Amino acid sequence: MSNSTLGKATSMAELMKKTQTTSFTSPHKGDMLSGIITKLTSGEILIDINAKTDAVVLEKERNILNKILSSYKVGDKVQVQVLNPESDFGYPVVSLRRSIGDITWDRLSKLQKEQAPVEVILDMATKGGFLATTADGISGFLPNSHTSSLQNPQGLIGNKIKVVVLELNRELNKIIFSQKQVMGPADFQKLIKNLKIGQKIDAVVSNVAPFGVFLSIPVDDNTLQGTGKLAEGFVHISETSWENVENIANLFKIGDKITGIVIGFDKESRRVNLSLKRLLADPFEKKLDEFTIDKKLTAKVAKIISSGILLDLGSNITGFIKKEKIPVKASYKEGQEIDVTVSSVDKKRHRVEVVPVLTAKPIGYR
Repeated sequence: MSNSTLGKATSMAELMKKTQTTSFTSPHKGDMLSGIITKLTSGEILIDINAKTDAVVLEKERNILNKILSSYKVGDKVQVQVLNPESDFGYPVVSLRRSIGDITWDRLSKLQKEQAPVEVILDMATKGGFLATTADGISGFLPNSHTSSLQNPQGLIGNKIKVVVLELNRELNKIIFSQKQVMGPADFQKLIKNLKIGQKIDAVVSNVAPFGVFLSIPVDDNTLQGTGKLAEGFVHISETSWENVENIANLFKIGDKITGIVIGFDKESRRVNLSLKRLLADPFEKKLDEFTIDKKLTAKVAKIISSGILLDLGSNITGFIKKEKIPVKASYKEGQEIDVTVSSVDKKRHRVEVVPVLTAKPIGYR
């Protein structure tokens, strides 16, 4: 036997030995496996998962397929999920959606950290806001309180808008978007430089909450015009009317146009605080003028609290007996009528402080 023949035999023996000792992966449905992309075209994507044959990626959705083609190249290491260990044609079928999801969620996490704008499409209006989808096909929720739209909600369906990621939870598959945060701190600072306490502003109701009304305020500042940005306003329920408001939803609805007066700025929330009632004269001021010092009244006990007794003086005006002004042995109950004397008037709180009328000054009364 020649040396060349011996060399070939030895090489063949080594090759056969190597082939015999090579072990292949036996995939099972649902397995997450590492693989390397060996072919990447719009017609076929193959992954080497160390099986007897390359696995084929099955993806029918065009947007996901485009994302795969734009995100990877031949030779990239990826994570795949086994859909079928062996198809009718003898090869494994796998999905790259998990890997694409990793890329998408990593990107959203970065956008959230940087508070960078991302474009979404408004798919559906709900009672509390909108369902919105990113170009990556990830759906999230845009609450009404975080929108900056002056339009009817139904008229916005299908529109593309810029938002930022406010909350992100992959385990719960939860994403909350915010449009108001697109206005950064610098933009908000520019805006409030042109606003003053006491200035009137026209706005549109964007959301109604039990505790107040959220508003969308058009930006008139020349430095911000053309950006499509709107500022958020807020009217607390106590600033909606001089009367006591029990159900604010009876007074306002989304889309209402209102005028308010600036009473402050919340720089952390980038919100302009407004009042509606302060555009009108306080109707109680004249009524309160009737309660002169030392005037005697008969009033009904409305409520007994830890700091004293609240009285109903009529016309939504409250009387108050401080705890230390209650006689030591005196006892009161709700609905009881008692005689009192006016001691002071708090016009801001619409409260008249009174003291009980005493026939004799008891020991210990101050």
